[in-house]
Amino acid sequence: MVVIVMGSELDRKVMAGAEDQLIKFGVSFETRVISAHRTPDLLAEYAQTLKSRNVKVVIAGASLSAALPGVLAAYLPTIPVIGVPIVQPDSVLGGQDALYSIVQMPPGVPVACVGINNAHNAAVMATQIMSLVYSGLVDELKKNRTEMAVKHGSV
Repeated sequence: MVVIVMGSELDRKVMAGAEDQLIKFGVSFETRVISAHRTPDLLAEYAQTLKSRNVKVVIAGASLSAALPGVLAAYLPTIPVIGVPIVQPDSVLGGQDALYSIVQMPPGVPVACVGINNAHNAAVMATQIMSLVYSGLVDELKKNRTEMAVKHGSV
């Protein structure tokens, strides 16, 4: 299972791209809104449950200081976390603040990172990771790549 966590309801529009892609691949997931800043105790409690629930990958979307992916990675040393930097309408830096917050993690606490507002790619990466355990996803990933090539006239 994949877990999608976002810091605010404002992030849902972007993170819906991850949900849509996981549905397309047939990957089970759940989505939660938990702020690293406003509800840190709830986030800590939730993170502690993920390993026992057989979660394989976490996709975490956040804007501005974007602490959410890094905090989750700190609690989850054996579960990959993919960060989605999100730009909010009032962002002075156009999402670069979130991008830098996610990619500049200290050694030993990695967070994978996709492009700004690119939750779709986070879901593809999560599915790639899941395909290492669930071989049925390999065909879905290959099918998706072929569909992309046809759609964009590369075939």
